[in-house]
Amino acid sequence: MTKVLIADKIAQEGIDYLRAAGFDVDVQLGLSPTELAAIIAPYAAIAVRSAAQVTREVIEAGTNLKAIGRAGVGIDNIDKEAAAERGIAVVNTPTANIVSACEQTFALMLACARNTAQANASMHAGQWNRAQFTGTELYGKTLAIFGFGKIGTLVAERAAAFGMKLVAYDPFADYARAAALGVELIGEIDDILPIADVITVHLPKTPETLGMFNAQRIAQMKDGAIVLNVARGGMYDDAALAAALDSGKLAAVGIDVYESEPPGEDYPLLHCERAVLTPHLGASTREAQTRAGLQVAEYLAEALK
Repeated sequence: MTKVLIADKIAQEGIDYLRAAGFDVDVQLGLSPTELAAIIAPYAAIAVRSAAQVTREVIEAGTNLKAIGRAGVGIDNIDKEAAAERGIAVVNTPTANIVSACEQTFALMLACARNTAQANASMHAGQWNRAQFTGTELYGKTLAIFGFGKIGTLVAERAAAFGMKLVAYDPFADYARAAALGVELIGEIDDILPIADVITVHLPKTPETLGMFNAQRIAQMKDGAIVLNVARGGMYDDAALAAALDSGKLAAVGIDVYESEPPGEDYPLLHCERAVLTPHLGASTREAQTRAGLQVAEYLAEALK
């Protein structure tokens, strides 16, 4: 019987699907790349989310490996080159989490604009500080969307309902589609930063996007801007974001993803009161987890058959 390894927690519906399709499914969570490499040989497929790292070491040890599935959008925790060299299929679920990621973006956007997290903490501390938590409306503000793909498009649709002005940066976006949604595509990053009241990033993690918002670009941002990241850690220079919050340059930041997860005690934004931090919750809804688990199971089964 063909063996499949589940190396990260996925929805039970996905595991049930694979077993019903006739596969021998094992679930082993929390393994390091070295531990994965030690056990991978009998398996024809492995399913992961973002925690398990399918490195070259793992792939080369997977002598029977034919497919790798990622229950999520990005596949930066899989060595794609090593998989390609071995002719191993790499599949993901690019649409399973997009609504949840979009809604998490808005949760952080509103929390930053209205000081929701800080006001909640104050209330739980027995305080009543209405004046301290005066916020700002989203209506009429300019939202800059970096990455106008599936998630960026959903964000734009919802932001339009809030009455926000929409601009976007994406060298590969379709101008006609953007115009139909009322979004102005701007070709230069440096032309967007001074006009954006809110900046949200929905780009893949690549050598070009890693660190694209450095201290110099953060200095170009509009005074009092709100900055969001529900995409991939490392897009921003977090130390520069912290400095911009401390100086009053930025009004707030909302961060859901980190270059190292979990971030260490020295993470620069931990000390910033106006940084709203969540533990990578973009895809953490029941609906998204079910969709991702089922889709990755279906794609793996198809690849193996």
